Amino acid sequence: MTAARAGIRRRRTLAGYRRRRAATIVVVRELDPESFDAAIAGGPVVVDFWAPWCRPCKAIGPILEELEAGAGGLVAFAKLNVDDFPEISGRFDILSIPTVILFAGGEAQQRVVGVRPRDHFEQAFANWLSAAG
Repeated sequence: MTAARAGIRRRRTLAGYRRRRAATIVVVRELDPESFDAAIAGGPVVVDFWAPWCRPCKAIGPILEELEAGAGGLVAFAKLNVDDFPEISGRFDILSIPTVILFAGGEAQQRVVGVRPRDHFEQAFANWLSAAG
């Protein structure tokens, strides 16, 4: 295969990847004080405590979207802006962001603080994600 032909194949593959990725993008639900308690009361939900100015928070957003896409709807994912709702972040002792907490039955089950690679989140939430996949 010539180098020019390989380049064409690569571009096609990259374009296909972008189409597949765009098709699987999930809009993560934003929580507020009225919806927070109802969201964590039921089945497992992963809540990303974040702020718009936080670059590390933006870095883990795509990781959580990918995990949600692979969870098959059995694990919900949501976000809570700590600047807008400090009373909720205070209830759960959020001292640094990003902090991601998995809730089940209204109780915090697992907590990940800081930027971590995808496999760290997969291991931390394995019990719940494996039930989904």
